[in-house]
Amino acid sequence: MLKALNDLLERALAGTAAAQPEDREHALRVATAVLLIEVARADYAEDLSEDRATFALIKEFFTLSDAEAALLIEEARRQADHAISLQTFTRTLHEQLTVAEKHRVVEMLWRVALADERLDKYEDYVVRKVADLLYVSHSDLIRIRNRVRGE
Repeated sequence: MLKALNDLLERALAGTAAAQPEDREHALRVATAVLLIEVARADYAEDLSEDRATFALIKEFFTLSDAEAALLIEEARRQADHAISLQTFTRTLHEQLTVAEKHRVVEMLWRVALADERLDKYEDYVVRKVADLLYVSHSDLIRIRNRVRGE
């Protein structure tokens, strides 16, 4: 089953003619969820507030039901467990999202990182790395972080 999911993700990421629009959308959802999970895991501390933030953000951003969001997060956790690099996931988002959507993804990353009301240096590093791979400017990265912190 993991092989089939991985093949589906790779087809959608590669943008091949075989990739259907629903495959592309699914790949975008999984890639976004994996990045949120990686930020939550970055400080090596399980935190319920980060898990709740990840669930709520995924549900809202993709307009999913509770069950759909839970399934997406479960699949993304499996992908994250076997991921070697974030580049596979960030490449998908960079190629498929608009600048505004990339900013929204970075905002979601900050919201997960700050959900427990403290920013660990590893969480900060992952958010900055992802933003860099998405070609989000440093000034936009900081502006988004400060806005999220201020809320």
